[in-house]
Amino acid sequence: MPIFAIAMNESPFKGKTGITRVWNAFHYSMAGLAAAYRNEDAFRQEVWLAAVLVPLALWLPASGIGKALMIASVLLVILVELVNSAVEAAVDRISFEQHHLAKRAKDIGSAAVFVALVNAVVVWGLVLFG
Repeated sequence: MPIFAIAMNESPFKGKTGITRVWNAFHYSMAGLAAAYRNEDAFRQEVWLAAVLVPLALWLPASGIGKALMIASVLLVILVELVNSAVEAAVDRISFEQHHLAKRAKDIGSAAVFVALVNAVVVWGLVLFG
């Protein structure tokens, strides 16, 4: 396939550059956060957990690096949940019928969230009690 044929199938927004691209990306990101909060129970729970844990990390007697690790581990959970929600939405967009590959994709996404949560617990435990 010629290279110019591939470019014709790309998004019409791909050509935006500079501040226009940054501005559009910001709005798409805010729309994604709003959609996740509105439609994903787990994301809402994790946001509320972060609303408690991030200030707590700043208040607790830990080094600057410790505080950074604690906050980063909480934000990692939110990040992985966003990716998991995107995978689930894409799989559901393709089909609601049960398929072993759809199940695998959703299970792997769920496992990624679980690993991020375990990571947060381990980081907090090591910083506070290690």
